[in-house]
Amino acid sequence: MTEPARRLSSRLTLLGLVLLFAAPLAAAFWMYYGTGWRPSGTTNQGTLIEPVRPLQTLPFVDPATRPAVEKLFTGKWSLVVVGDGACDESCRTTLVYARQTYIGLGRLGMRMQRVLLVPSGCCDQDYLQREHAGLIVADLSGADAALANGRDALLGAFSGDRRQIFIVDPLGNLMMSYDTRLDPKGLRSDLKKLLDLSHIG
Repeated sequence: MTEPARRLSSRLTLLGLVLLFAAPLAAAFWMYYGTGWRPSGTTNQGTLIEPVRPLQTLPFVDPATRPAVEKLFTGKWSLVVVGDGACDESCRTTLVYARQTYIGLGRLGMRMQRVLLVPSGCCDQDYLQREHAGLIVADLSGADAALANGRDALLGAFSGDRRQIFIVDPLGNLMMSYDTRLDPKGLRSDLKKLLDLSHIG
C-alpha cells in the first residue's frame, strides 16, 4: 500500500471511530433539546404538586403551648396531616404513618417537623401528647373574621383525601403529597432524596 493510501485509510478509520462514539451523544442531545422529548419515568414515589403552592402565613394556636405562632412552614421541612381535632381512625393512622416516617429518617429528621392542621374541633390532647410527642398542632378553628379568608385559602391548598401526608419545603411551598395506603418506604425514600439534595432547612 502506498503512503497516501495508508494515510487515507488511517483518516477514514479515525473518522469512523469518532462517528461511532459521537453519533449516539448527538442523537441524545437532539432528542432531548431539539424535539422536547423527555423520559417519562420519575424516581419519586409521591405525587409532585406542579407548580408548587406557596402557603399563606397566618397566626395559629398550638393547644399544648397556647401562644399564637406565625411562620409555621419556614425554616424546616414539614410533614403535614390535615384532620379535625377529634382525629378519627384514618387521621390517627395517618399521624402514625408520619411519626414512623420521621423516626425512620434518623438524624435527617432533625431538619423536619410534623404538623397537624386542625380546621375545627380541636383537640384530643391526651391522645396527641401520649402518642405523638413533638407534633405541632396548628389550631385554625379560632381564626376571627379578619383571618377567615386566609385560613380557608391555607386549608384549600391541602386539597385531597384525608389519608394523605403533605410535604412542605422550608420556604413554605407545598410541593408533594403521599397516599398513606402506599408503602411507607416510598415516602421515606423521597424525603431522604430531598434532604440529601437540598441545602435549605
